Formats: sequence, C-alpha cells, structure tokens
Amino acid sequence: MFLSSTRLQLTILLWTTAGQIVVKNGHRSRHAFSTRLNLWRSASTSSPEAITPKLDSITIKRKWRERCQAESPAVAKSTWGPGTGLKLDMKDRPKFYVLSMFPYPSGTLHMGHLRVYTISDVLARFYRMRGFDVLHPMGWDAFGLPAENAAIDRGIDPTEWTKNNIARMKEQLRSIGTEFDWDKEFATCSTAFYKHTQRIFLMLYERGLAYQSEALVNYDPVDRTVLANEQVDANGFSWRSGAKVEQIQLRQWFFRITAYQDELLKDLDSLVNGWPERVLSMQKNWLGKSTGAKILFSVIAADQPDQIIDVEVFSTRPDTLYGVEYLALSLDHPVVLTAAKKDESLRKFLDEASSFPPDSKAGYRLSNLHATHPLQHIDKESPHLSRELPIFAAPYVLSGCGKGAVMGVPGHDSRDFAFYKLNMRPNFISMVITPEPALGSTSDEKGVVGADDAKPFTGEGFLTSRCWKYWGLSSQEAAKQIVSDLKRVGRGDYAETWRLRDWLISRQRHWGTPIPIIHCKSCGPVPVPTDQLPVTLPKVDAHWLKGKKGNPLECSEEWLYTKCPNCGGPAKRDTDTMDTFVDSSWYYLRFLDPTNEDLPFSPAVARPVDVYIGGVEHAILHLLYARFIYKFLAETELFPENVSTHLAEAPEPFRTLLSQGMVHGKTHSEPSTGRFLLPSEVDVTDPNNPLIKGTQITPNISFEKMSKSKHNGVDPTSCVLKYGADATRAHILFAAPVGEVLEWDEAKIVGIQRWFSRLRKVVLETRQRLSDASFALPADSLGSAHVPSVFPLDTQLSDIDADAILSTHKIICYVTQCIEDNPYGLNSVISDLMKLTNALSSSLPKSPVILYSCVSALLRLLSPIAPALASELWEVLHQEILSNTELQNFSGNPSIFSVPWPTPLLTDSEAKTLSARGCQTTAVQVNGKLRFTVTIPRLLSNSEKPASASDTLPRNHAEHDAVTEAEHDWIISQILKTEKGQLWLTKRNDWRKRRRVVVVKGGKLVNVVF
Repeated sequence: MFLSSTRLQLTILLWTTAGQIVVKNGHRSRHAFSTRLNLWRSASTSSPEAITPKLDSITIKRKWRERCQAESPAVAKSTWGPGTGLKLDMKDRPKFYVLSMFPYPSGTLHMGHLRVYTISDVLARFYRMRGFDVLHPMGWDAFGLPAENAAIDRGIDPTEWTKNNIARMKEQLRSIGTEFDWDKEFATCSTAFYKHTQRIFLMLYERGLAYQSEALVNYDPVDRTVLANEQVDANGFSWRSGAKVEQIQLRQWFFRITAYQDELLKDLDSLVNGWPERVLSMQKNWLGKSTGAKILFSVIAADQPDQIIDVEVFSTRPDTLYGVEYLALSLDHPVVLTAAKKDESLRKFLDEASSFPPDSKAGYRLSNLHATHPLQHIDKESPHLSRELPIFAAPYVLSGCGKGAVMGVPGHDSRDFAFYKLNMRPNFISMVITPEPALGSTSDEKGVVGADDAKPFTGEGFLTSRCWKYWGLSSQEAAKQIVSDLKRVGRGDYAETWRLRDWLISRQRHWGTPIPIIHCKSCGPVPVPTDQLPVTLPKVDAHWLKGKKGNPLECSEEWLYTKCPNCGGPAKRDTDTMDTFVDSSWYYLRFLDPTNEDLPFSPAVARPVDVYIGGVEHAILHLLYARFIYKFLAETELFPENVSTHLAEAPEPFRTLLSQGMVHGKTHSEPSTGRFLLPSEVDVTDPNNPLIKGTQITPNISFEKMSKSKHNGVDPTSCVLKYGADATRAHILFAAPVGEVLEWDEAKIVGIQRWFSRLRKVVLETRQRLSDASFALPADSLGSAHVPSVFPLDTQLSDIDADAILSTHKIICYVTQCIEDNPYGLNSVISDLMKLTNALSSSLPKSPVILYSCVSALLRLLSPIAPALASELWEVLHQEILSNTELQNFSGNPSIFSVPWPTPLLTDSEAKTLSARGCQTTAVQVNGKLRFTVTIPRLLSNSEKPASASDTLPRNHAEHDAVTEAEHDWIISQILKTEKGQLWLTKRNDWRKRRRVVVVKGGKLVNVVF
C-alpha cells in the first residue's frame, strides 16, 4: 500500500502471512515495537480484503504471551494479586475473589480442566476490567493415592514425580491463555502448607472434634493397607494386589462433623441465590435429616427365651407398623456379629457380601433368632401381631442408617418388597394403607394381596381394618397416635435422625499429611506441640517403594520412634496420614496469605470466596467438608471477633458456586458388537459419513464421558496448538451452557475461526475509515468507559449510526448482566458478540465517533474470552488514531486490559429517542412463502433497557431472536397498517381465520399461517 504525503505522519499497520505486525513510519516517527517490522507489499488497492492474509491465531497468541511475560514486572501490583494498570488507588478498589477448584497434578490437562479454567479466567478478567482488585490464584492438590502408586510402580520418590507434573501442567495452563496470580501458588504437599493443615487438626483435637474410634474398613491383606470402596472390584478383590478384600475393624481418626449438622443444613438457605438448586438438594440429601420415630423390637433366641435384646429401629413411617413382616440388620450390627460366632454359614455370607452390588437384595436369615412385634404391648386383639418376625442380615441396611436396623414393610416400601419376595417367597403381601378411606364403619377386607399381583403402595393414605383402633385414620393422624401409644408403654418415641456421619480422615498411606499425634503408653495420645510442627514425611528410599507392601511410615523407624512431649518417655508417632479432602477443605483460605509462617492465614484477611468454579462431581463431599471447616475456623481466633462484618449472613466459604457440566467426547463403536473403536480405525475422509476402515460400515456415534477405554479423550493442548488458545476457549464456552454437559466436537471450532476473521475485517475497515477521516484520540481518554461520552443524537444521525449505537448499547447490557448475574449463560455471551460483529460487518457506522465507540466496545467485551486476539486487534485499531507524540512513547500499548469495561452507551431516554426514530425492515411469509417486505417503526422493548437486559436463566443461542408479547403485538399491528399488509393479510386472506402468527429474528421475519 502506498501512502499519500498527507498521511506520512501516521503509522500504517499491516499483517504478514505469519501474523507479525508491520509498520511503515513517516520521517518523524520512531520504531517502537519489540517485534521485527516488515512491510507487506501488496497491490495498489487499499481495501482490507486485498491486504490481509489469513488470520494466524497461533502467532498472535505467542506474541502476546511473550509480551505479557516481558512486561509483567512493570505492571502495577494490586493489594493481593496482579494489577491491571488501572489508574486507581489500590486501596479504593473493592476486592473480588475468583477461584477455580485446584487440580491434582497428574501431569496432563484434560478437557474438564480447560473448561473450568477458561470460565474462571473470563470472570477474573471481567471483574478486573470492572475496577475490582481481583484475586485469581492457582495451586495444586498434590497429595493422594495416584502419586503414591506412580512412585511404587516407578520406584521413585512421589515428591519428584509430583514436582515434574506440576511444572508440565503449569506450562499447559499458560498455553491456554489463563492469567493466574502465580505469586500465590502452593502445593499441598509442601511443608509450608501442611504444617498449617496439622495445626488445624490440633485445633479440632483440642475442642474434641478430632477423635479416634473403631471403624469397619476394606483391608487388603497382601498390601496391608486400607482400600476405598472404588478400589474394590465387583468380585470383592483389590484392584492393586488382586487379593480378596477383608472387612475388618480398625482404629481410625474422625472429624466430628455431626456437631455442625444443624448449621450445615440451616445455612443452606443463605446460599439459595448463589448456589445451583441441584447442588443444594444434594447437600440436603447427604445431610439427610429425617423426622419419625424410634421403635423397640424385642429379639429372642430360641435356645435362650428368657434373654431378650431390644433392637432400636428408626422409621419415618410409623403408620405402616402393622405391615411389618421382618427385621433386617446391617452386617456389622452387634446381633449379627454375635450370631456369626456360632454360625459358619453366616460368616461365609459376611465375607462374600463385600462383592455384592450396591443394590443387592441378598439376605441371610438368622436361624436361631426372631423378633416380636412392639404393638403386642398395646393391641391384644389382632392375631397377626403375635407372629414371630424373621430376622435377616442384609447388605442393603447400612450401619449408619438409624441404628443399623430396618423394619421390613413389603406392602409399602419398594426395597422391602423386593427383599421380602426374594428371601421369603411369600404367597401374600399385607397391605395396611390404602389411598382412599374405606366406606362404612365395618369391613370384611382381608388386607392382603397375592404376592404375584401385589405392588407396594408407598404413599400416605388411610389405615385399613388390619390396624385395630387406628383403622380409617389418615397416615399422619395414625402415626401420631401409634407413637404416643408406644411411648406410653416404653416401646417407642418421637425422634429425628441424620444420614450424615462423622468424617473418617485416616489413610494408611505414605503420601499425605502426617497426623500430628504421638502415642505414649503412659500418657495415651499426645498432640505434637505447635512449635514442633510440621511433622514432616520421612524420605523413603526408592528401592523400598519398588515392590514393598504396607504403609512405609510404619517401617521408617528413625521417624516412627520418638519421645513423648508430656513425660519424655519412649513413644511412637501416629502412622496414619490425612484424607486429601482435609487439604482442600481450607486451601482457599491459604491463598489469602500464602507466605504466613506463623498462622494458616491472618485474621485480617479472612473472607469467603466470591465465585467458586468446579465440577458437579464435587457437589457433595468436598463442598460439605469445606463448609464444615470454614464454620469451625470462623469460631476460632483465626477469624475476626466481629465475624458478621466480614461474612454475609452465615459463615459460608463460597458465596457463589458455579458448577460446570462434564465434557463428553465423540465416541465411535462397532454396530454389531458395541466395541469402542480407536480413532485410527475410523475413516473420516467425509466427516458427515464416517466409515470403519476397510469396510462400508457406518459406526455408531455417540457422545460419552471421556475415558481411555472409549478412546474418546481429547488433549486440549493439541487443540490449542492447532486452532489457537482463543478459538479453543471461545468454542468451549459457546458449545453449551456452563451447567450442562458439553459434547466436544472439534470440527465446529471452524465457526469460531470464521467469526474471528469477520471481526478482524471489521477492525481493519474501521482503522482505514478512521484514518481517512483523520480521527484522532487522546491517549488519556482510553481510561473512560467509552469514548466519547456524548453522541450526536440529533435528527441528522443516519439510520445506520442509530442502529449501530442501539445494537452496541444492548449487547453491552446483555453481556455485562450475563457475566455478572448469570455466568451459567456464558454461551449466550459468545452469541451476543457474534451478533454484534455481524451487525457491524454488514454496515459500519458513518460517524467516526460512533464507529470507534462501537468497535472499541466490541473488542473490550471480547477481551476476557479471547485475550490475545482482542489485544492484537486493539493495538491495530489504535495505532492509527493516537497522536504522533504519544505514538513515539508507545511500546506495545495501549493494552486492552488497561482500560475499563464498557458501560452502556446510552441512557434510557436516549435509547428511547433513537429507537423511536428508527425503523426496521420486516419480511412477511404467508403459509411459509415470502409475499412482501415492509418497513415499520421500531418499538423499544424492556430488553433494551440496561436494568433488564436479560433474565437470570441461561439462554439458548437463538433466544435473542425471540420477541416479547408486547413486541409481537406491536409488529403485527404496524404490518397491518401498511398497504401490503392489508392486501396480503386482510384482502387476499381472511385475517380472522389465521391459525398461527410467528415472529422471529427480533421481528425481521413474520410467518402467518392461515
């Protein structure tokens, strides 16, 4: 491109085929770029289409990553994280804490990582541009079984393996364009961190909230270690050693989380507006508060009829007591364990039970025992109450369920029904509740149904004639009377129970936080003094790890044997390590003060996370344990005395929870066998018609959870290398609402690339038009939310300019409100930006002021999503319009992240003014065929107002095209006023006989069906 003499003082910026920036300066301009500058020599035309080669996202990303790293020391630091260069006093900026669940350092990012960290990065960048002092840290959940197993398999120290993985993943995180506060980084396996985990353990211990107790565990007799349930295969064998797993009683450490069960349940109400409803429901169900009755059943041994044992049963349905047919006990119930001492078959059943599926209805009848019905003490007239009730050991009864005992009511419980039919093979099933009350005061009904025809009625209703004096009462009335009568004779009472059980934190493993307790024969368990923390893990020789069994801590004698802190006598350290959930229950507080050597964190910085992002798979245990620890710490000296001034309503760690859905991958399988196919086995020459290689068979295609066995995993770094980080980020946001499952389809990234290309074309055309118009912009004006702040809204404003202002104004409102109030709808943000890009691409505003304001706002709205591309296009846009003096001092800036987030361009009254004078073209179809187009006035809808730009629910990509009822009526009324509207809708067709009127595309298309 050749420059006229009048333009010599302006820098013309072009792109090379490699995506490099090139300039040609006038004789007074100075070279100020760190990249090499070349002139792209093209034809004499100055059109952007002729001078711009294909967009090179990879090179753009590399350039801006290098520039960011080179300039980071010069960027102003915020009070708790990297600054943004905003010219604001740091003390005046409100703090905002954005945190994504920290990863386990496996060494490789997966698509779930890419999704969650893209979301958190978008939010952090958004709030920084909004003027907040944002903390967006990253750390590593580094302890755990995978690292220990890797160390055993490879014969290496887990520290070395973990350290190498962290280095690789850190580089991968940087490659996807994320901006974390790396100066806050830590790993939970560092002594600087787990020193304070041990301190929190001791604080719990001092308050009686950490204790030891016997617990039934899965034990691997070969590896001599405890296994989690998921480490036991379907046949009851250890996944690691292959040994038959044993269930044994072992002394374990617990946290008394049940002491906070009421607060954990009650305070969920304070999270209603910040947490997803399904997560709150999962938390409530796990806590499992139930109200009902405790009922005593007498258990009698046939050979010892005088020795009666009372077994307590909890039931939420005492109204069904007349329907009890058996008693079921958990496998570790004292009655079962006592019976097993004399019954070899029972012992064999208990050994095999660990391999039963979770929904097993298998049972073992205790042959020498039976139970009596508690209502015998009240009702002497009903003969069926005098029967002996069989007693079963049943895997479906959990020891933590009530008292580990269930009264079996097959007529009114689906689980009991299945168990009873399998184990008793009855001819009849008792039915003691009916949906409707029986008519009359007497009945001949037998209250039993043939077993083959019976179906359990599980709802509430009315008691039948089998229920003595309670016949005809509603379930609620009968329940009250039955419990009151049982209480009077000492066989029952009102009660409540919780599903929640104390948190078992013990792990018989090496790679975890050592429990800071010393066991002395004279003094018992003694806490390690705080000035002796941390109790560090001993270094284990690599040759020991290779092939050795059991817990290495038990064999490290130098570490194991020590002196009692109380009496100075010989003692031993506790060889258990803590569950990794303990680390993640408080790590978010450590980010607030990661270098504090004396305390886990300073009371001065204690605060909750504003937005917490992570997978729904962590919706129960991790969040529950974090809530428990936070509530406990809020009562200690680590929190300010006046907690209410630092916490909103209730002490909760996460004000807003963003729970993203899983990422599913495209899966190919062989139609006849269902075998999952490797990518190399599928011919995708024609993407729309894949074939199994060597055949003409079309494979089955589905989207399933990514796994190695299904060969559908996708390496996110490969996508970044192929398409660029910005395109990959935008696609993963656009493909599905945040809370829903994302079906990853790499082929669709091309749509994002096309959008980026259109956007670049808009920017280049804008730069050229502004240059031709000699539009100049003072650099200090970049600090305002939009430039300029006043628009020429007089009657001479063109329709194109009015449409551009209105469109940009609405998109700013939509995007801002979505990110701020409904981040689950981030996919609609991409849709909004595409829509604005298309609008500007079709007709750029004529006014330079409006043109610049619209395009600069679009780039700022894009910047959190595609930071490298937005930075590049921002630089392209401003290279022409800054004054020459400022340009000489220009070295890669102005950075798009050094300017504020755009605010609405118009006031409500200004938007109404423009909307009222504007018009829109509407195409009208009759029975699906285009008949005419008309120009009608535009109606300003409520959705155009900033305060209600969008609702709080996630929107589909097409929802902006929908219209409100008021807009619908307005559009139709205006069409009917036109000559063409009257011709086609009232004369050639009878408007009164219309069947349906559909208005789409914001009123650009109307279809009338007669």
